[in-house]
Amino acid sequence: MLKHADIWAAIDRLAKLNGLSPSGLARRAGLDPTTFNPSKRQSSDGKLRWPSTESVAKILEATSSSIAAFVRLIDDGSGLPARRIPVIGLSQAAIEGQFDTAGRPAGKAWDEVDFPNLSDPHAYALEIGGDDMAPVYRDGDLVIISPTAGLRRGDRVLVKTSAGALLVGELARISANRIDLRPLAGDQAPVIQPTDAPPRRAH
Repeated sequence: MLKHADIWAAIDRLAKLNGLSPSGLARRAGLDPTTFNPSKRQSSDGKLRWPSTESVAKILEATSSSIAAFVRLIDDGSGLPARRIPVIGLSQAAIEGQFDTAGRPAGKAWDEVDFPNLSDPHAYALEIGGDDMAPVYRDGDLVIISPTAGLRRGDRVLVKTSAGALLVGELARISANRIDLRPLAGDQAPVIQPTDAPPRRAH
């Protein structure tokens, strides 16, 4: 049975997973910033207020989340507890030595951040700097990288080139010989990268 507190908790978790406050999540979805404020969750006479299906649909679209993922958030990821994952700035992550040979975080430059509902033990976060990828990602957003996630066209992925550069884009095509990325900024040219390492899914 759906409970009022669980629905609101799921919205709070969705905001946190995207590096946002509840009001920041509302703004990203084009809603009034106060839509998810605690004061809006209960009326002055104590009557419980539920979020509208329209507002839920808008935040799912704004975060590229599915309704199935939201249902899992209601149950806090089927009981998976929050845990700390490594985090570093995207530009800093491109510096040599930040990853080991398996593509996992290494070195002392990494910090940690709490995130719930992550079943991938090797997941890590990159903090976006600047607005080069706006409006998809904005300055200060956290992008969660899941190395074990399956890939399909249209997914947002992280690719590390043989020269050490890190590229974030939409996976347009992948083959044995090349990876085609569609940049998140509309005025940038598509990127074709020879395959030298598998892309990692970004959330």
